[in-house]
Amino acid sequence: MALLSLQQIHKTFEKGTVNENHVLRGLDLDIEQGDFISVIGGNGAGKSTLMNSIAGVLSIDEGDILLEGQSIKKASVDERSKDISRVFQDPRMGTATNLSIEENMAIAYRRGKKRSFFKKSITESERQVFKEALVDLGLGLENRMKTDANFLSGGQRQALTLAMATLVRPKILLLDEHTAALDPKTSDMVMNLTRKIVEEQKLTTLMITHNMEHAIEYGNRLVMLYHGKIVVDVQGEEKKNLTVAELMDLFHKNSGQVLNDDALVLG
Repeated sequence: MALLSLQQIHKTFEKGTVNENHVLRGLDLDIEQGDFISVIGGNGAGKSTLMNSIAGVLSIDEGDILLEGQSIKKASVDERSKDISRVFQDPRMGTATNLSIEENMAIAYRRGKKRSFFKKSITESERQVFKEALVDLGLGLENRMKTDANFLSGGQRQALTLAMATLVRPKILLLDEHTAALDPKTSDMVMNLTRKIVEEQKLTTLMITHNMEHAIEYGNRLVMLYHGKIVVDVQGEEKKNLTVAELMDLFHKNSGQVLNDDALVLG
């Protein structure tokens, strides 16, 4: 049984109007325990809608979403957040800028607990857990626990967000173009941290990216969307040995279209 199963997912925006947009069109995807899947596709392919549907931000029109065999399609974002963590493209979205590093981590650590639990002060045992997670980042943030997140660089903040998202091991980790707002050097740093954390914790991960090279390099499986459907799904050695040119050829063969999104190709 797949850990997460998306079954015949449909999502239409502005249905019944001249602006009707059928974004997800009967999408099927089974995600196995331990999968690290790169999701790629041009603008309008349905990547963000897919991720928002999994997280519960959007409700689906048809189909079902099963987590460990149980339907979660009617579960709220808060209910799903106990099992599903997400890192966004904008580093500012993952942290409260007016709170310190340790306060941000406390919020992440207590996710899913009763509200009264959030009123408690940070304990020494919690602080030790936070420090150990920060040490693993290799950025020295464990020595700046009292520093407000607002004073961190974009890369530091995104690394912190990644640590927060995995502080309590989620069943599913969603990475929503989490390096797109970073410069190339910082992007590589965050991607290397991502791979380290995912591999060490054996996290089941879904990562949206516009960078074809990242999509090929990271993870054990690559899924490509076009018009709300999966047109490429490769994994294992086949994925590992792929080139960008071969991926573009696969897309053309399966969709009948020529990929000409420069931003997607060049990353």
